[in-house]
Amino acid sequence: MRKEIVGEITSLSSEKQKEIIMRHKENGVLFPIESGIFVGENVRLESGCVILPGSVLTGNTCVSKNCHIGPNTWLYNVSVGEGTSLNSVQAYDSKIAEGADIGPFVHIRPGSEISDRVHLGNFVEVKNSTIDCDTKVSHLTYIGDSDVGKNVNFGCGCVTVNYDGKAKHRTTVGNNAFIGCNTNLIAPVKVGDFAYTAAGSTITQDVPEDALGIARARQVNKENWVKEKKPYKNM
Repeated sequence: MRKEIVGEITSLSSEKQKEIIMRHKENGVLFPIESGIFVGENVRLESGCVILPGSVLTGNTCVSKNCHIGPNTWLYNVSVGEGTSLNSVQAYDSKIAEGADIGPFVHIRPGSEISDRVHLGNFVEVKNSTIDCDTKVSHLTYIGDSDVGKNVNFGCGCVTVNYDGKAKHRTTVGNNAFIGCNTNLIAPVKVGDFAYTAAGSTITQDVPEDALGIARARQVNKENWVKEKKPYKNM
């Protein structure tokens, strides 16, 4: 946890925190349960927002109208667009646009921009990346140092492999692309518009527009291998 965040939280008395929450309530923000919520002095909340327990809003965070924040969401210097839902999200120094549906258990790291109506599902991490409108990243995926287009679908267990041990490299995914489950995109690499990657592929070369990228070994079945090798304890 950043020292500046801890300092901000510990610097405000409980009385001051009650004053801040009351001010937001008078401006049309709903706190169904006020205990377990922290709102910093510089945080801006617009009317119609619902702030649920376990939410910690700090820094220069700004939440637009009709957003649902929480439960268990931590925002630091984050801009949130109108009508967005954040459930069990930690986000820092980033922008989230309108109508996004994010969570649970999502980590948005600094330098990220999440566009309108993007869905980030459980156990997704985004770092220093842009994700354009209507893209879906539903579960168990890491997107780092990447530029992702509109209406892209990421399957489960995908990774943009951005670090070679010395330097970070960027991945580009075009509009309407489909990234199959358990795909590794080895940066720097580009996936074109409407391109597909086959599940289980490790993509090291660009995938052209409208193409299918397959990068996996061909399956071989060895008949009667279990009977011959007897690998199990009870055999």
